[in-house]
Order: sequence, then structure tokens, then C-alpha cells
Amino acid sequence: MTLRHFIVPAYLLLCILLGGASAAGFLPNLVLQLLALPIIVAALMTSRSNMSRAARALLWLTAAMIALALIQLIPLPPGLWRGLPGRERVAEGFELLGQPVPWLPLSLRPERALAGLLWLLPAFAVLLGILRLGAYRAPYLAWALIAVTVAAVMVSAMQLTGGAQSPFYFYSVTNWGQGVGFFANSNHMATLLLCVIPFLAALHAEALGNGAQSSSKSMRRSSGIIVIIAGVGMIILVGLAINQSLAGLGLAVPVIGASILLVRYRRKALPAWAPVIGTVLTIAAVAAIFVAPLGSGAFSETARSSSESRGMSVAITGNAAVEHLPLGSGLGTFVDIYRTHEDHRAVEPPYMNHAHSDLAEIALETGVPGIILVLLLLAWWGRRAWTIWGAGQKRPDHFARAATIAVAAILAHSLVDYPLRTAAISVLFAICLALMAEPRPVVRAAADRHEEGLRHLSA
Repeated sequence: MTLRHFIVPAYLLLCILLGGASAAGFLPNLVLQLLALPIIVAALMTSRSNMSRAARALLWLTAAMIALALIQLIPLPPGLWRGLPGRERVAEGFELLGQPVPWLPLSLRPERALAGLLWLLPAFAVLLGILRLGAYRAPYLAWALIAVTVAAVMVSAMQLTGGAQSPFYFYSVTNWGQGVGFFANSNHMATLLLCVIPFLAALHAEALGNGAQSSSKSMRRSSGIIVIIAGVGMIILVGLAINQSLAGLGLAVPVIGASILLVRYRRKALPAWAPVIGTVLTIAAVAAIFVAPLGSGAFSETARSSSESRGMSVAITGNAAVEHLPLGSGLGTFVDIYRTHEDHRAVEPPYMNHAHSDLAEIALETGVPGIILVLLLLAWWGRRAWTIWGAGQKRPDHFARAATIAVAAILAHSLVDYPLRTAAISVLFAICLALMAEPRPVVRAAADRHEEGLRHLSA
């Protein structure tokens, strides 16, 4: 254990404290981006030859995503640019001004595309910090996540106690009257609560394993940890209740079920029926959220009075995405494009700063290349989840299994919202992907020692 192992856990804690807004929170997010730079530089200057194939594939996917964003900033010749779908209105604007169309980038809002790329610096930093620097320990990440989430639930309770005038709401644009914690949007707080549950289960599984194979002193320590985990679990359930997010309540069922399986099958592979039931429950939850009104709270006045559903929002975004195929309208253009496609007679005071489906927004802004990258990420996750939960492992990595559940919860929620647009959830997502990419150091070392012992025995 060295100071280096606390870098990513400490940065995760800071990101959740400061990075809870997608549109607001400019200065806190700027601080996070600046702090990400030294981690990225140190990781890029560090060479590591024993990186797993899964980790290399994940880094290549990340590089492809960065390349896609940078390509959208390259100015194109006027003839080529005018031939791209969705550029007709802008070209007509130049004609009305009597000006020739200049060289323009693929993105219709290049400054926002660049800002969006900078917004992802914290996620890139933790990904590289884990895969190249090894600046973490999985239990430290879990406990940091748990500590800041418990603090967020306490803040949520104080927000509800103080009412709409509570000083514990940290953003001017937020879900007043709901427990949002350190976030602006209660749905994103719900995502955090969901992601903590499998890591509680991982710590529980670790404690059970240590207690069964250790001395009486270690057994007492493991029992104490299990008691703490049980208490935190109750706090998380209270947090979901006062959060009131329909997405949080709906997705809690498959997440809790998968977390129970993590503990129940901590020493063996999952039964064949478990993924099927988990998929069905997740699809049912996403479908229920999809047709619900756009108010964040399951019981809020906003939800009851809103005439617009997520389905309607996604349909409008989808129609705009089709018009801009195959390359999309460019990163950062959603707000402007959406305004030109929505029914202005039915517009309500709240405006759309993001599509209530990250998949739809990615399709609009990045077109076919973005959709391909999403499919590649899903394929990577599926293959890694199969390996991590499979029977071939000598010693299952409980934290990697927890990460598969958390990633699935975030991806499912992203179908009906935009949690990854916050630094807090994007960093947590990147950490979970990195934990899935290869065994954590302790598990890897134990497996190596086991294989070495077998070789000596054979000799």
C-alpha cells in the first residue's frame, strides 16, 4: 500500500462532490478537468508491457472516441460541407447575407464539441490512472464510493427538511423538493445510489470469504464489516425512497437482484437462468420509465403535469438524427437541432438541454460512427461480463463482478436519461470499465502464486 493507491479513489470522491451537474457547475468542473491533466500526463509517460488484451481493447475504444470528436473539428471544403445532410439551412443563411460558405467543421457547434471533449477529461484520467498507473486498490474505490454516497444521502435528507429554500441545494437549476444530494438532477443521484449497491455486495462477499478462511480475529473483523455494510445498505434504500426518481426505483429491482447473486454465487459461476431474468427485469424497468412523463420524481407535481414523455423526446431526437445521417450534426448541437424539430405549439417552459436518451443524442450528434462505437462498447462489456462471471476463474474478482452490474445499470439508465453527461457518473463509469478490463492486483497476484505452486508440484 502506497500513497499512489489513493490517487484514483480520492479523485473519484472529489468528482462526485463537485461534478454533479451536466449544464451548470462550470467552475467546479473546470477544477476537475485541471486536476485530471497531471494524472493523464503521468499515465501517458508510464509504459506498461503486461496489460491485458481487454484493457488494450478498452483503450483503443477510448482512442477511437477521442478521434471521432477531433475529426468533427477539422474544417471541410465548402463543396464537401454543403453536401452533408442537415447543413442546408446554414448554407441558406450565408446566401441571405450575400457571403460565400467558408471552410467549416463537421460539427455545427465546434466550440461546444471542444467543450464536450474537455468535459470527459476526468473520465479519461481515472481510466488511465487504473490501467496504466495502477493508482488504486479496488476496496479503496468501493469505500470511497460508499462514504461519499452516504454523505449525499444525508445532504438529501437536509434538502427535504429545509424545503425549496434549503441552502443544501447546490445548483440553481435542480429538482426542488427531491433528494438530489450533490447533483442537480435527482435521476443522476439515483444512478449513484444504484451503483453503490453491487459494491456493497462485493465487500460483503470479500468479508465472507476472508472470515471463512482466516483466524478468529479476522472473523471478528469480517463480521464487523458485514454489520457496517448492512447499515449502509439501509441508508441507500432510504436514499432511493427520498430521491423519488422513477428510474432509481425501477432499476433498483434488477440491481439488487444481481447484487444478491454476486454474494450467493461468490465462489462459482452464475446459473443459466440468472442473466435471462435480469435482462427481462431491466427491460421492463426501462420500458416503464420510457413511457413516463419527463418529471424526474415518481410522485412529483412536475411528473403529473408534464404532457411530454421520454418517448416523445426520443422520437423527435430520432427524426432529427435520421435527417443528419450518416455523420450526424456534430457534438454539442443537440439543443439547437432539437429546437428546430419540436412542435412549438406544445412547447412548455422547461427546455431540453439533453435528449432523455443518451443513445438517441449520440445518434443525432455522431451518426453512424458513434453508433458503431456504442455497439463495440456493448460487445466488449458482454464479452468481459461473460468471462468475469464464468466458471473458468480460479478466484472470482468480486469487484469486477460489481463493476459489470454498475455498468449495466448506467447503460440501462442512459437509454432513458443522460447520467453520463455529468463528470461524477462518467468517472464512476470509467472506473467500472477499468475494473472489468483486468483482474485487480491482489487477485492477479494470488492466481500467479497458485499457478507457480502447481508448477513446482508438477516438477
